[in-house]
Amino acid sequence: MTEETLVRNYERPADADVNNVTYQRCLYAYEFAREYIHGKTVLDVGCGNGYGTALMSQDALSITGVDYDQPTVDANRTRYKTIPNIAFLQAKTPPLPTSDNSIDVITAFQFIEHLEDRPAFLRDAYRVLKPNGVLLVTTPNVKRSLARNPFHVHEYTFDEFAAELSAIFPTVELFGLSGNEKVEDYYAKNAAFVRSVLRWDVLGLHKILPASILIKPYNAITHFMRQRLRDNAPQTTTISVKDFFTTNKNLDDTLDIYAVAKKV
Repeated sequence: MTEETLVRNYERPADADVNNVTYQRCLYAYEFAREYIHGKTVLDVGCGNGYGTALMSQDALSITGVDYDQPTVDANRTRYKTIPNIAFLQAKTPPLPTSDNSIDVITAFQFIEHLEDRPAFLRDAYRVLKPNGVLLVTTPNVKRSLARNPFHVHEYTFDEFAAELSAIFPTVELFGLSGNEKVEDYYAKNAAFVRSVLRWDVLGLHKILPASILIKPYNAITHFMRQRLRDNAPQTTTISVKDFFTTNKNLDDTLDIYAVAKKV
């Protein structure tokens, strides 16, 4: 899998200049997780290109990244082969590829929205966590979404996700993942580009066509827009993980839901 292929596939955030803001936004979730994983056994579900798994390996006792795509797993095994406490597995989840009560912390960042049976994943996460284990999840806040992402099956509101988690986990805490003024200005420019494209979809076809039909045009249009943003929004390449933060205020205005769920 070439770097050019990674950049042009917007199912997974690549570390590239055109995609820097999304990459840094995702990276923040892993940075936030580090306080929970020190000396722990960690399962990173939906690990994608493995950069977050590698980051967390600095703190974890051991960490396993799981992804459904075998070429992605193979590339990760090669890319991170010198890290002694890291492993990568190919598996389509749920179920998770591990035994009951075996994991201290599960991370699932920008992953659950891709699943058909999301409650089944949450129940299986509860199964494999040790007593007092922690599940950390991020997922887009649907109220900030402007158009359909064909890679996403379902996007949540805060209330909906809280209810789904609380039906399984006894302790649930939700935060909003947000950005500073520089980040919000970037997303305002991004929204303007998206709306300019959606004006051509007068029939709203992007909402009703099968996802498989939309993936190629979505990747192409997204890449074009990200290139334009890079050229027209100077902060595109300078925004870093330090420009993001979590908050418990004005949650509907935040970019992502960040959930911390604990097993008894």
